[in-house]
Amino acid sequence: MACESSTRVLLVTANIGSIFENPSVMLKIWTEEFLNTVSRLDPYFIALHCQEVGGKNYEESMKHVNFFVSLLMTSKELRIFNRAQVFLDEEFTSAENFTALGNFYFIHEAIKEASLWDFNEQEFLPVTEKTIYSGNIEHVSTKEKSKFPQEFFPECKWSRKGFLRTRWKLNGSVFDLINIHLFHDASNFTAMQSHSSVYSVMRQKALEYTLERFRNYDFGFAPFFLFGDFNFRTDTKAVIMKIVEGLDMVKDDVDKDNLVFQYTDNSKEVIFTLRKKEFRHLDHQNTFMSKSGSWLKDFDHELKSFEEQLFEFPIHFQPSYPFEENEHEGMNYMQTRCPAWCDRVVLSTGAKLLINEKAFEEDNFGEVEYDLIGKKTCMGDHKPVYLKCDIMNNAGFTEVNVWERTLFDSKLPDDKNFVHLKETTV
Repeated sequence: MACESSTRVLLVTANIGSIFENPSVMLKIWTEEFLNTVSRLDPYFIALHCQEVGGKNYEESMKHVNFFVSLLMTSKELRIFNRAQVFLDEEFTSAENFTALGNFYFIHEAIKEASLWDFNEQEFLPVTEKTIYSGNIEHVSTKEKSKFPQEFFPECKWSRKGFLRTRWKLNGSVFDLINIHLFHDASNFTAMQSHSSVYSVMRQKALEYTLERFRNYDFGFAPFFLFGDFNFRTDTKAVIMKIVEGLDMVKDDVDKDNLVFQYTDNSKEVIFTLRKKEFRHLDHQNTFMSKSGSWLKDFDHELKSFEEQLFEFPIHFQPSYPFEENEHEGMNYMQTRCPAWCDRVVLSTGAKLLINEKAFEEDNFGEVEYDLIGKKTCMGDHKPVYLKCDIMNNAGFTEVNVWERTLFDSKLPDDKNFVHLKETTV
């Protein structure tokens, strides 16, 4: 829908690192599923945020990124999107800057106004063509990119974690779109040591650092959509306690590098096995896929500390990670980590006001779709997550003022007309 009142947008987050492990097969499979979703939902603006562009062995597989970009840019499904902006951080030789993030934006020919904010010149620039920024994009001024400070990284070791932000004016409404990649759980044993693991604590710090940076942006604070691989995990310790209830533990620590916990029933059959990178239940798939893994939601806590700042639509889909990377095993989880909703789309309080209020009515979320792409197809170890919604047109733009600061603190003004503020200059 692209009418006078609103514009249908599709926001997608996808960790695509593992599809570059088998690019000749997986790039086409992944792209086909993504494009099928585009055709079904019929959006007029698409934002695709990718993490781990080029894969884990990026020195070798970064060469396949051009093919991936070509599959998207030349597809028949996107032919009516006559403008595009692509930002690919590929400069892997710069450890202090490299994030491996990729932001893809596609604009339908029916969109009358689409402009990108220039963070240097402090003005909006009309988007009139298809442009791809790749390689070293440090000096591209229509994006803001940052790697998290080194002290935030577990053990202070660099990895490809940070954010990549763009600001858009779309049919008179201004908002930021932010791609984020937070820290992963490197060890099941470390993750289970406490109810808030060291990895969870570092993710919380990095996310708060990011939000604080946006709060204190000197040249205007806009409503934002934040979507990426948050690497949020369920409470590993609490999940294990639940699934091993009534079982006996056998610990093998003869070899500290291969420590293993096994939990057996009365017949001595091993029901659950835990190693540093193994999380295996005897009935693994049924345990974590039954009812879309809904029982695990009771242990999904990491976003709760931000609930006054960030909003997420209800999750009715199964955990997005970690799936088998075998193209013939598209529906099964790997037995390496506890399944979790790593990949998310969240909104700032101000961004909620850009969406038709019917979407927030009790038991009525028909105005939006929040779901997985490729539920029955191998998409790599992460299933992409998407949010389809309608953004109101001509909602205006606000500077860093009392109203926006109030929005950020979730103390909404009584007057709903604040969302229709006239555009101001920054």
